[in-house]
Amino acid sequence: MVRLLGRSGTRSPLRPGAAPSARQRREAGPSRWHPMAGLRSVVGGRSVAGQVFLLVVVIVLLLVVAAVVALVLQVRHDTTQEARNRSLAVAETFANAPGTVEALESPDPTAVLQPRAEAAREQSKVDFVVVMNTDGIRYTHPKPDRIGKQFVGTIAPALAGESVTEEIEGTIGHLVQAVVPVKDPDGQVVGLVSAGITTKNVGGTADRQLPLVLAAAAVALALATAGAALVSRRLLRQTHGLGPHEMTRMYEHHDAVLHAVREGVLILDDSGTLLLANDEAHRLLGLPADAEGRHILGLGLDPGTADLLASGRVATDEVHRVGDRLLAVNQRTTESAGGPPGSVATLRDSTELRALSGRAETARERLNMLYDAGVGIGTSLDVTRTAEELTELAVPRFADFVTVDLFDAVLGGGQPDAAAALSRTALSGIRKDAPLYPVGERIRFVGSSPQGHSLGTGRGVLEPRLGEAPGWQAQDLERSAQIVEYGIHSLITVPLRAGTLVLGVVSFWRLEKPEPFDADELVLAEELVARAAVSIDNARRYTREHSMAVTLQRSLLPRNLPEQGALEIAYRYLPAQAGVGGDWFDVLPLSGARVALVVGDVVGHGLYAAATMGRLRTAVHNFSALDLPPDELIALLDELVGRIDQDETEEDGNAPVTGATCLYAVYDPVSRRCTVARAGHPPPALIRPDGSVEFPEVPAGPPLGLGGLPFETAELELAEGSRLVLYTDGLVEDRERDIDVGLEMLREALGRAGQSPEDTCRVVLDSQLTARSSDDIALIVARTRAVAADQVAEWPVPADPAAVGEVRAAVTRQLAEWGLDELSFTTELILSELVTNALRYGGGPIHVRVLRDRNLICEVFDSSSTSPHLRYATMTDEGGRGLFLVAQLAERWGTRYLPAGKVIWAEQPLP
Repeated sequence: MVRLLGRSGTRSPLRPGAAPSARQRREAGPSRWHPMAGLRSVVGGRSVAGQVFLLVVVIVLLLVVAAVVALVLQVRHDTTQEARNRSLAVAETFANAPGTVEALESPDPTAVLQPRAEAAREQSKVDFVVVMNTDGIRYTHPKPDRIGKQFVGTIAPALAGESVTEEIEGTIGHLVQAVVPVKDPDGQVVGLVSAGITTKNVGGTADRQLPLVLAAAAVALALATAGAALVSRRLLRQTHGLGPHEMTRMYEHHDAVLHAVREGVLILDDSGTLLLANDEAHRLLGLPADAEGRHILGLGLDPGTADLLASGRVATDEVHRVGDRLLAVNQRTTESAGGPPGSVATLRDSTELRALSGRAETARERLNMLYDAGVGIGTSLDVTRTAEELTELAVPRFADFVTVDLFDAVLGGGQPDAAAALSRTALSGIRKDAPLYPVGERIRFVGSSPQGHSLGTGRGVLEPRLGEAPGWQAQDLERSAQIVEYGIHSLITVPLRAGTLVLGVVSFWRLEKPEPFDADELVLAEELVARAAVSIDNARRYTREHSMAVTLQRSLLPRNLPEQGALEIAYRYLPAQAGVGGDWFDVLPLSGARVALVVGDVVGHGLYAAATMGRLRTAVHNFSALDLPPDELIALLDELVGRIDQDETEEDGNAPVTGATCLYAVYDPVSRRCTVARAGHPPPALIRPDGSVEFPEVPAGPPLGLGGLPFETAELELAEGSRLVLYTDGLVEDRERDIDVGLEMLREALGRAGQSPEDTCRVVLDSQLTARSSDDIALIVARTRAVAADQVAEWPVPADPAAVGEVRAAVTRQLAEWGLDELSFTTELILSELVTNALRYGGGPIHVRVLRDRNLICEVFDSSSTSPHLRYATMTDEGGRGLFLVAQLAERWGTRYLPAGKVIWAEQPLP
C-alpha cells in the first residue's frame, strides 16, 4: 500500500533544495541498498529504524545497570542479615551452654572461659566470642591483651534480660555483634556474652560473584544490541529508509485518500487474508470491525464475492449482489508492480442498476434451474427416484416444500386411472416437521382443492393465500388448519402430463418467503413439471416393459423342481437390476434314478435374451429326453444356437449374434458318479463331506454358437453328502471385480457355509452380492444321495430263451423281499417282454437290473445299438405287441444308449 499510494501522487513533494528523500533514493534504483549504507543508516539514527535501534540499546543498557545495582543492594542486605543471625545464634548458644554460669562464678572465669570461647569462635566462623561480667569487663577475647578491658557496645538491654544486635565500628572494623545475658537458675543476670562478625567475611562470596554477574550483563547487553541491530535492519528494509517526518506525512496522506474516496478498497495477501479495508468497503460489504487479519472466506460474504476475492484473479467490473446492493468489483494483483504477493480490489456501488439486473438475475436463475432439471431429473429409470429428483431440485431454489402424488398404476408401470386414489410418492422440504401428508399416504383429492382442479382440467393452479382458500381447506379441515398455523401460506399445483395422460400432480408450498407465488412463478412451475413428466413417463414405460420381461422370464424358468431322490436341491434366481437377462437353470430327472443339472447364460438383457433363453431351455428338455451324454447334448445346443444366429441374420442383417454358455451335469446315485460338460461356462464348485472346497477340472469348451470344436466331459466320483454348486457368471464377476477374485470369494463363502443346500445358498448370496447387481444370477446347490446296495438287484441273462423264466422267478423273490408283491405280476410281464426282445434282436452279454427308488425301475442291458419301436399290431400279426404291452403297464419307458450298447428301461410307481 505504501508503494501504491506513493505512485498515485498523494505524497507532497519535498521543498526546493532539500536532500533527496528515502522514496526518491528508492526510485533511483536498487544500487542504494548497500549493506554498509543500511548499517550506517541504522547507527546514525536519522531514520525510524535508527531511532528504534538507539532506543532499544538504551533501554537494554538501563535494564542491565538496574539489574546489577539491584543485585549489589540485595547482596549487601543479605550479608548484613546473615551476620545478625549468625552472631545472635552463636552468642545465645554459648550463653546457654552448660558450665557457663559456674565459670562466671568461679574464682578465675578467664581461665575457664577463654579456651571455650576460642573453640566456639573457630567452630562457628565468627570473628570473636567475648564473655564479660555485668559491668562490661571482658573475661575472654581473641586478642588476650584486650581481656580485662571495657567492652565496646551496648549492654543495657542485655542487663535487663533482653538480647541486642547492633552494627558498630569495632577494633577489627565494621562489624555486627550480638549481646545476650547469662542467667543463673534464679533468672538473675550474672554475665553477658557477645559474638560478632565483620561484614566483609560474610559478603566475600557475593564480592567474588559480582564480576561474573557483570560479565553476564555485558554479554546480555551485547546480544540485545545485536538483536536490536537485526530488527532495526529489517525495519529499515520495511520502511525503505524513511524518516519519522516522511512516514508521518505519507501515512497522513494514505489515511486521507483511503477514507475519503467513495470506492471500497480491499488489500489481501496471497493466502486470502484481509490486510486492509477502508470505510467504504466496510459499509458496502458489511464487514465486522475486526475484519482485518481474518480470512476473506470467514467474514460472512456471499459465496460469489468471497470466492472472487480469495482467488486473487484479475477481474474488471464484475457485478456481484451483496445484500440489497449490486457491486462492480475490479481486482488486480500487487505482484505485477513489484510489490508483495497479494491482490487489491476496488468496489463500486451500482445499485441504480438493481431493477434491471434483478430481473436479469431472476431470469438467469430460472434458466439455470430448468437446465438443471434437464440433466438432473431422470437419471434412473425408477418412477419413485425420478419423483424424488424433482422435489430435491425445487427445494429450496423454488419452493420450501414440494410434494409429488402419483396414481398407483403409474408406480407399477400401468395406465393411470382418473378415478383411482393417488399415493404420495416424494416429499422434500426445508424442515422435517411439516404437517403435510407423509410419503406413502393414499390420497383422494376433492374437486374443489387445487390438486383436484389440476387433475380434472390438466392445468396448473395458483393459490396465493391458503388461509383464504375455502376450496383447498375442504380437502381436510383439520390438516389444512395445521398447515396454515405452521406458516405455509402459498401454493402452486401442476398436473404431471405426458401427452394425454395425467400421471399425478405436483404441489409447491411456500413458507419462509413472505411474498406469495405469482403468475410468473406458475409458468416456471409448469415448465419444470413438464420436463419432469417426460422422465416419469419414461420410467413408467420402462417399469412396464421390465415387468413384462420379468414375467416372461419367470414363466420360462422352472416354477417347481421335479421330484427325484438322487439330489437334495436348493436354488436361487435373482434378475439383474438393470434389466432382464438370459440366465436359466433346470433339474431334469433321467432314467435309472439319474438326475441332470443344467445352468446356462444368454449374453445380453431384455426380451430378446429372455426369449432365446426359453428356446434353449426347451431344447435342453427335449435333448435330455433322449438320454444323451452331456458332451453330445451340448454339441446339439451348439448347433441350435448357430441356426438361431443364421435365422436372425437372414431376417434382419443387424440382428445381434446370440452368445450363450452352458454347463450340463448328470449324476447317477447308484455309481455315485457325476459326468459334467461345459461350453464357456464357469466351472462347478464341489464341497466334500469334510467341508473342503474345490473347483474340479472340467474342460471349458467354447461358448455355444461358435461351432467346429468338440466338447469334452469330466467324470467325478462324489461321496454321499457332497454338495455340487452350479452358478452363472453374475455371481462371481462384474465390472469392478475380476472373475478370479470372485471365485476366491466364492470359495471362502462355501467354506463357512452350513451343511444344508439352503444354508449354502444363503451364505453365498450374502457374501457375493453387491448393492445393485448388473447381471442375472442363477445358483443351484445339490447335495448328493446314494442308492443303497440292498435297493439294487442285478442278474446276468444267458443267451437261452429258457432263461426268461429264471429271471421272472428271481425278480419275484426280490420283490417279495422289498415288500412289493403287488407289482410282481406286472413286473414279470414287463421283464419278460424286454428280455425276450434283447434275446431275439440284441446281442450278448445281457443282464437285468432292478432298482427300488421313488419308482420301481426295470432295466435290460444288451450290446446292440438298435432301438426298438412301438407299433400297433393288427389282428392277424403274430407279434409286435410286446412294447405296446410294456407301454400300457409302465408309467414311463425308453431307451438309453451306452458306449457298449443300450438299455431299455421301464418305471412303475410304488404302491
